[in-house]
Amino acid sequence: MTAETTGVRLHCDGPVATVTLCRPDVLNAQTPAMWRAMSDFSRDLPGDVRVVVVRGEGRAFSAGLDLSVAGASGPGSFAELSTLPEQECADRIAGYQGGFTWLHRPDVISVAAVQGHAIGAGFQLALACDLRVLAEDAKLSMAEVTLGLVPDLAGTRRLVELVGYSRALEICATGRRMDAAEADRIGLATLVVPGADLDAAVRDLTAGLLANNRDAIVEIKALLQGAATRTHAEQQRAEREAQTRRLRDLAGRGE
Repeated sequence: MTAETTGVRLHCDGPVATVTLCRPDVLNAQTPAMWRAMSDFSRDLPGDVRVVVVRGEGRAFSAGLDLSVAGASGPGSFAELSTLPEQECADRIAGYQGGFTWLHRPDVISVAAVQGHAIGAGFQLALACDLRVLAEDAKLSMAEVTLGLVPDLAGTRRLVELVGYSRALEICATGRRMDAAEADRIGLATLVVPGADLDAAVRDLTAGLLANNRDAIVEIKALLQGAATRTHAEQQRAEREAQTRRLRDLAGRGE
């Protein structure tokens, strides 16, 4: 499958991989074919990749679900999904989620470069990344509720982790749009820059991520990802164990 047929492409350049949504004529609206392709990227990723940048061609990151596909009657459409047995429908959605959840992988840091609209599935794709660099013109919305749907592409927990339950509920239940300044204020944005500086800001951030020991960063990511579900004592133990591994590795005594 090519980028022309799936609407998304993967380009690897040493330790940096770039995932590009390439349907600018429809503001990078997403389809099930794109989600399947993105899931495959996890298996295609070379072992030396340390940073994955996710971006959209043109003036938008992603306007969300392509309603011309979802609203039709063919594969991946709402009509088709509604006819499936409940478990089969849930399994199908699980496959779609795989296009997003691989960006949580412990061995890479994922960065969303967001310009223009990041709506619905577009917002969830940005949330799937560890870090989000927003252009000043970015507009974010969890718009699924306006279609009578729920966010189902692994975005709900990530949103709660970033902004808390109450704010996440308000964002999801209203489907309203927020600008980059608000996203920055409530903790959704890692960085907000003028649109002309977006590429340079992502390059600088990537360089900073690559400047330090890979194994240390993998351990740090694992420590932070698990912190919310551990007790203080469990987190302190995880820190001790991680540091012991690092010390032994640096001394040439690791496994």
